[in-house]
Amino acid sequence: MTAKHRIIQVGSYAGSPTANERLARDYDVVELWKYPDRKAALAEHGKGIDVLVTSASFGCTADMIEALPDLKAICSWGVGYETIDVQAALRRGVQVSNTPDVLTDCVADLAWGLMLAAARRIAYGDRFVRAGGWGQVHGSIPLGARVSGKKLGIVGLGRIGQAIAKRGAGFDMDVRYHSRNKRDDVPYAYEGSLVDLAAWADFLVVATVGGPGTHHLISRQVLEALGPKGTIINIARGPVIDEAALVQALQEGKLGNAALDVFEHEPKVPDALKANDNVVLLPHIGSATYETRRDMEDLMLQNLEAYLRTGKVVTPVSA
Repeated sequence: MTAKHRIIQVGSYAGSPTANERLARDYDVVELWKYPDRKAALAEHGKGIDVLVTSASFGCTADMIEALPDLKAICSWGVGYETIDVQAALRRGVQVSNTPDVLTDCVADLAWGLMLAAARRIAYGDRFVRAGGWGQVHGSIPLGARVSGKKLGIVGLGRIGQAIAKRGAGFDMDVRYHSRNKRDDVPYAYEGSLVDLAAWADFLVVATVGGPGTHHLISRQVLEALGPKGTIINIARGPVIDEAALVQALQEGKLGNAALDVFEHEPKVPDALKANDNVVLLPHIGSATYETRRDMEDLMLQNLEAYLRTGKVVTPVSA
């Protein structure tokens, strides 16, 4: 009987239908999250391990990479990789892969769900009906805002940003975007100033990458430029928005609405956001559909299998 290839799994894939089961079936898995002392576990089991599997939630630090002298590939479940020290990996010649594309449509769909929920006060209305407010008081919930025909600003025009922009055409929206560089392959207007984009937009969707380069990119100035009738939607990473500035702008009426799937200190969400009826909150579920989670799982495993078969991952992260 052929021995199973040994790998390290940093954390349990609770959000994936069968990833843990498939990994355990096909590989000899060192389940790192079960060890109270990770450093000792890496020292004991790390020699000879050439593949590590992880996700943006679990990450992979430079110290972990250093503790695995034979590591050659890091296969991550999910599109984000800001918690993986990619530079440290590349310096060691370690390939890093993620699972792009397969979650694009579901995350873009959720961005639109959040936009509509904020504009039309859907979450507020749901709470109003459940609490018995309908019929017990004169009138109904406060008026919402129309989405069709409005101005849509997108921060970050990668795969997900483009999918969000494409959906805007169905709502007859004027779409502009801001990113580090202007693109020549898209039909949308580029705005070099993020503050100017916010001042122009009715809805501003954050779809950029996370990490140090975009930390607090959505600043107090940007939020106040969006203004008391504007709505911010975030399906990217929580720290891209200065959360303290967001809370203050909402409380002071300098920003109209916020619809958020991600937060700066997950899973902690400020009480001020929970208590604000102009805020829609979701628990980081952008990719949380049966179809997308299975596709992410499949691609993560394809990267692992491809490395072991050919020495190359399928969807490498370059930097």
